[in-house]
Amino acid sequence: MVAFPNPTRVLAPPGRALSRVRVRLLHGNSWHLMKPKPSTAPTVQTRLRIVSAAADLFHKKGVRATSIGEISKAARVTIQQLRHHFRTKGDIAEEVVRAYLTEIKADTSQLHHKLDTWEGLERTFAAHITLFEQFNMRRGCPLGIIGNELTEKDEAIREELKLVFEALKDKIATFLEEEKSEGHLLPTTDKEQVAEFCVAAMQGAMLIGKVRRNSQTAARIFDDLMLRLKRYRTA
Repeated sequence: MVAFPNPTRVLAPPGRALSRVRVRLLHGNSWHLMKPKPSTAPTVQTRLRIVSAAADLFHKKGVRATSIGEISKAARVTIQQLRHHFRTKGDIAEEVVRAYLTEIKADTSQLHHKLDTWEGLERTFAAHITLFEQFNMRRGCPLGIIGNELTEKDEAIREELKLVFEALKDKIATFLEEEKSEGHLLPTTDKEQVAEFCVAAMQGAMLIGKVRRNSQTAARIFDDLMLRLKRYRTA
């Protein structure tokens, strides 16, 4: 039997951050699928700066409260340069969500770690708390922030965001299936339902923690989630 990791590792003592390493939302070149030729590299780098700057601003203020001018200033480009790459702010938001999706699928996300061990799942939970404390509990999950602002007019962004949450669920479900096939999970374990629950619990933990401005609240939810997952393990 593979030993289950200690679930209390997610919860840090009051007033102490889980890690001194800052969590970056996007890596830049690591999430961009295109490998530019030397002649197009500056154009691609400009696009990357715009998307990275927008991701940070959306995480801080939300999409609606962020202006095109703020994005161009943070990316160190003119508004004309920005408009060359993106027609609207909605287009930028779509690209930000696609960037998150690419990192998650490529296992390069610092927030959603590669899941081939229980420790990988634990690191994912801990990374969310680290990100949370990094901004003094004033920012929640970057995906949830974008999702909470969706209206009927944001169908394109909603579709992109749906793919991200599906990818997160699939990563967890795939890991659970591997554990189940090796006899480490109860035969009755519904991998899809458990994975869906994990994604929902992660979103809820970040939201409640942000509202209460308390990382310990969020960490306790993640700890409880790990304990619940442990119950699906075989003896």
